[in-house]
Amino acid sequence: MADPDICQRCALRGPTCCCLEPGTEQGCFPLSEPERERILAALSGAAGAFAREANSPVFLDTMRALFPGEEQLVTRLFPEGGHHMRLAVDEAGCCRLLGPEGCTLPREARPYYCRLFPLWPVGRTTMVFAAERCLAWREGRSLRRLLGLLQTTEKSARELHGRLRLAWGLPPERGLAPVPPPTRTRKKT
Repeated sequence: MADPDICQRCALRGPTCCCLEPGTEQGCFPLSEPERERILAALSGAAGAFAREANSPVFLDTMRALFPGEEQLVTRLFPEGGHHMRLAVDEAGCCRLLGPEGCTLPREARPYYCRLFPLWPVGRTTMVFAAERCLAWREGRSLRRLLGLLQTTEKSARELHGRLRLAWGLPPERGLAPVPPPTRTRKKT
């Protein structure tokens, strides 16, 4: 059974995947420039929404692990000694865009990683992160149930992952269908 409010229910119950242990921000997922621009367009003021983070050894190891077989490319995209942008967190370690009823961003403006979590496609396989802070994971526990709770499909998750790859400068994965162009919405004037 699909649950359109799983993330909202998670935020109301807490803790959520949107909160980290303070001091572990170096493990936050990076934002691509298109993601940052999309967030800025969705917010009427983004003061404090982003943070610049060093490409630490912990961050680099995590990124390399998420893209097996592409470690050299990931290292070129996120060079040691360089920096990346991420979502900012407050003193308690919670995302600054997390409100009392969940993410304050419309779903289509959220970072790709946030929209995918706890799913992670690798080739033709969709992995599930064991995420105690994720209510969908706690209630779903299987890929099939998680897909229902998150109102998505494996195909949609792979397409979203393809968009994430392209936004960061990673090539499309070999053997996968091309990623269709994003649907453009007209701005109201």
